[in-house]
Amino acid sequence: MYLRHGAFSYLPELTDDEVAAQIRYALDNGWPVSIEYTDDPHPRNVYWEMWGLPLFDLTEPDAVLHEIHDCRAAFPRHYVRVLAYDARLGRQTTALSFLVQRPPHEPGFRLERTEATDRVQRYTLQPYATEAPAGARYSPE
Repeated sequence: MYLRHGAFSYLPELTDDEVAAQIRYALDNGWPVSIEYTDDPHPRNVYWEMWGLPLFDLTEPDAVLHEIHDCRAAFPRHYVRVLAYDARLGRQTTALSFLVQRPPHEPGFRLERTEATDRVQRYTLQPYATEAPAGARYSPE
């Protein structure tokens, strides 16, 4: 199953040159960039692990690309994303978010239906990946 997260998720995987172009766009707009990773890809899991600190005061995407490569090397079977923050409104908001890595195998989700009162049916998504303990969710197959 191919999970969709953030901008560009319906496009083919971005190359490093395309990632650099998006980072340059964020930096040109004055948006600080950060890198995050996770092995729990649930759509409601918005709090991923942060790779280092947000990268402030950058003018070129090279330092961000270096950190992305380091994160990919440390977590080759995790999702890795880049976020750009906009603080112009007096609060930090996500202006841009996109994946720069996904695991080689994505097991997908199970749809669970439960029945409630008055014939109401509720649905939840349960990722197959979380059946394994954290850190072992995307092991080689």
